[in-house]
Amino acid sequence: MKKRVTVLLLIASLIVVFLAGIVWADSGGEKAVNATEVQRHTDFVWTLIAAFLVFFMQAGFAMVEAGFTRAKNAVNIIMKNLMDMSMGAIAFWAIGFGLMFGVTKTGWFGTTGFFLSDFTRDGDPWTLAFWMFQVVFCATAATIVSGAMAERTKFVAYLVYSVVLSAFIYPVFGSWAWGGLYKGSGWLENLGFIDFAGSTVVHSVGGWAALAGAIVIGPRVGKYVEGKVRAIPGHNITLAALGVFILWFGWYGFNPGSTTAATEDIALIAVNTTLSAAAGAIGALITSWLMFRKPDASMTLNGVLAGLVSITAGCANVLPASAVLIGLIGGVIVVISVVFIDQVLKIDDPVGAVSVHGVCGAWGTLAAGLFNSSGVTLKIIGVQMLGIIACFLWVFPTAYVMFRIIKATVGLRVSREEEMEGLDVGEHGIEAYPDYQVHPDASTVNI
Repeated sequence: MKKRVTVLLLIASLIVVFLAGIVWADSGGEKAVNATEVQRHTDFVWTLIAAFLVFFMQAGFAMVEAGFTRAKNAVNIIMKNLMDMSMGAIAFWAIGFGLMFGVTKTGWFGTTGFFLSDFTRDGDPWTLAFWMFQVVFCATAATIVSGAMAERTKFVAYLVYSVVLSAFIYPVFGSWAWGGLYKGSGWLENLGFIDFAGSTVVHSVGGWAALAGAIVIGPRVGKYVEGKVRAIPGHNITLAALGVFILWFGWYGFNPGSTTAATEDIALIAVNTTLSAAAGAIGALITSWLMFRKPDASMTLNGVLAGLVSITAGCANVLPASAVLIGLIGGVIVVISVVFIDQVLKIDDPVGAVSVHGVCGAWGTLAAGLFNSSGVTLKIIGVQMLGIIACFLWVFPTAYVMFRIIKATVGLRVSREEEMEGLDVGEHGIEAYPDYQVHPDASTVNI
């Protein structure tokens, strides 16, 4: 009897242990599944928050451009920054996203599907989060041109430009460098091109398009008189400074957000972004102080942006000490570039957009290879140079032709009378500061 009881107790114990093991295994499996889901959901949240930060950069660009230009054109600047986001979002949804991230067999651009709905048939919500992050990058590239062509561009011409750049020019180059982030595969990224967050893909694309536009449209009235360069100061340096701080803040979505994942890599990227921006300000401050005998505020503000643009390509693959050097050099470059473009080339760029985004974007892309923490080789440097050159050779001629076509059709530039009066009244029928009047004896160039 006792033996039977012992055997039964042993069997019961084994059953209990077996069932407990099943429960424990199921519990552990459930925890693993939950951990995966938590990480996935966190990635969604981080990517969307980063997208919202980058979207807020539109406000920063609007404030910088409005502050660096004259009061009579403030409404026009605001409208252009509003509409390149609005027009660009629709164009990128309808055409650009498919060209940039669609499946490709050639490595030149996506060939499957155009509308975003073509990418959401599998029911994967990540497509929507990824599109949201990418569309604000597209808007950033588009809005760069606004400042370089400020105070003399027809509003309708700018709307046309915004559509073409967002639907075609930006996505094609973007597919070369970033297509593999989704369903595509670009020839540049296949070579090992480094541009983590877009020094070239976003900023140089916008900068070289801005250069083409500034050349085609020509300088503002009164900028170059009898071969002499005449300064046309902006109306509100305070507004410009606010815009720079907003852009610096938004850049924490631009660079760290490009992980599109809530990982520990974000910390290094954020530190590099901060150090490069700070060093850029110092580099521009020192350079302008030596050149102009005064610590120039507008140059120092652009130095911050130069540092940010310069670190954008290599923010994930350089060390903090390198970030300081990259930003410092970017701050020096932007001052020299602004002066060279303005006084030697005599290309009128009211906010220094070509220098900040085009030139410093190229420098930042090269620097990502020069300071690569995993090692520097001639192949890496060569691929970086190839990407820089490919960007210019694609964007500048294409944008130049586009602006020429716009000029020959709907017209690119307002009349001399509208420019002198201000685009706010001529183009929009409203003044940004209706309660203030300029003294009638004041220079018509500086009002």
